Amino acid sequence: MSGPNTQHHELPEYMTWEELELLPEQLADQIELWDRRVVWLRRGPREHQKFTRRLTNEIERCAREETSARPEQCWEVESETNVFLGVTGKSDFLTPDFLVHRCLPPFADVRSADTVLVGEVLSPSNTQTDMEAKKARYAAAGIPWYWEVGLHRETSSIAQIRAYALETGHADLPQGVTPLRPANYLIVGEWTPTEESGVTFAYPFRIDIAWAALAF
Repeated sequence: MSGPNTQHHELPEYMTWEELELLPEQLADQIELWDRRVVWLRRGPREHQKFTRRLTNEIERCAREETSARPEQCWEVESETNVFLGVTGKSDFLTPDFLVHRCLPPFADVRSADTVLVGEVLSPSNTQTDMEAKKARYAAAGIPWYWEVGLHRETSSIAQIRAYALETGHADLPQGVTPLRPANYLIVGEWTPTEESGVTFAYPFRIDIAWAALAF
């Protein structure tokens, strides 16, 4: 959930990473910086945390299996970890619910150039406008894969998982019409619990997840 309104009013509209680090950790963890603009994260219900954790664990299992079979590949899987969008500097970052990045030295910052997959677990508090804005920033940063997880509103379960691929080219458009953004995501996979085969996808490595591993 977002922080109390009093906290929102006490902070400026724009901050640097250095200023953010001076805040109490509990408060700073609720904030993303979009080109220095303060954006408050919405913390979802316990189901949000539960399914973020379970999905992260399953993707990490698949990553470890891939690395075991192909030692030249090395992947790290994290949850709620900052992804810094610039080559340098830290005042422009997003915090996906889960992500996959190439292996890095200990305590190194995760940059968008190292990140191959980001994912968001949607909660009732997430608006479509908010998610589209965040998705657009992931795409503009060149992150190849984006996953979106929808939760049921009445039951503690996942409704569907969607995988998107980054499209950097564009389809033919009418003369004089240009895309609003230089890069966009296209949906390339969708799974629901009614499919007994579970979640199966080949990128950025082989991902096979049984629905039983994600169930309540």
